[in-house]
Amino acid sequence: MEKAESQPTVLVVDDVPENIDVLAGILRPEYKVKVSLNGEKALNLARTSPAPDLILLDIMMPGIDGYEVCRQLKADLTTRRIPVIFVTAKGEVRDEALGFAVGGVDYITKPVSPPIVQARVKTHLALYDQTRALSGLVRQRTDELNDTRLQVIRRLGRAAEFKDNETGLHVIRMSHYSRLLGLSVGMGHDEADVLFNAAPMHDIGKIGIPDRILQKPGKLDAEEWEIMKQHAEIGARIIGQHDSILLETARIIALSHHEKWNGRGYPAGLEGEKIPLVGRIVAIADVFDALTSVRPYKRAWPVDEAIELLKKEAGEHFDPALIPKFLEILPEVIEIKDRYAEASVDDVSPNV
Repeated sequence: MEKAESQPTVLVVDDVPENIDVLAGILRPEYKVKVSLNGEKALNLARTSPAPDLILLDIMMPGIDGYEVCRQLKADLTTRRIPVIFVTAKGEVRDEALGFAVGGVDYITKPVSPPIVQARVKTHLALYDQTRALSGLVRQRTDELNDTRLQVIRRLGRAAEFKDNETGLHVIRMSHYSRLLGLSVGMGHDEADVLFNAAPMHDIGKIGIPDRILQKPGKLDAEEWEIMKQHAEIGARIIGQHDSILLETARIIALSHHEKWNGRGYPAGLEGEKIPLVGRIVAIADVFDALTSVRPYKRAWPVDEAIELLKKEAGEHFDPALIPKFLEILPEVIEIKDRYAEASVDDVSPNV
């Protein structure tokens, strides 16, 4: 039993039972064999876990022929890497060329020779094993690189916190809010996770702002405010431009999360949907958390008053299509807010 479980699986596809019997007889001493009499069933078997390690595929079959089966296998992410060997009486050069063109790795003509079948199957299974092992190493190295990038982003985010009056809990909360809002507007989980991991870098540019401005307890004057606004572009320069989607998303967020829907934000004065979606999302998450959190110059706003401001600013500061989505996820937002709460203080009405 243990030997059988360790054997590679070969799927044999042919509409003639006698041909299947011949190939199965050749292969069964070394491999587990699955069989199919038509292309439709073959596609289902190939997509069923555990998938076959190799497919021997006839070409001339009723319904879906072998060429089309191979095309569909190669178009499907779950089956595209499975090697396909055509086994057919069609031995013309143009037939072989078409077989390779649609994704086949080899071509065996009928009537088959057992030594040739055994040798070709063994060779292509070995190549497939090497490909899977290499892909595994590439995934491992990619994961390690992504983890390193993620750690750099988190450490830089923490560095910005030491310069500001905010705490690590702020970036945790607003990152969760951003992810929830991203999912609510149709982002896939991978895209929303990138947003979640990039959002902590939104204010990294504050590293470049003088402490006398950044930590001033009162309202900034006009000159100080112009200096403060530079943190968006400073943040984008710190992160730089990268092929990494994570770092590029972080750069876009740092540069765009202070833009306003009405075009009166900074640094570029972008308007409406010209503002990147991730920037529009983070703007809402960041402002909501800032309003409902304690700062040296203010107490926390009650949630209902913060929500009223978001509604009021829909179409002015914020994307008007995103505010209703934020309201839909508000129960989850409040749960996150409570889970990562700062030291409790009494809420007071905002002074606006």
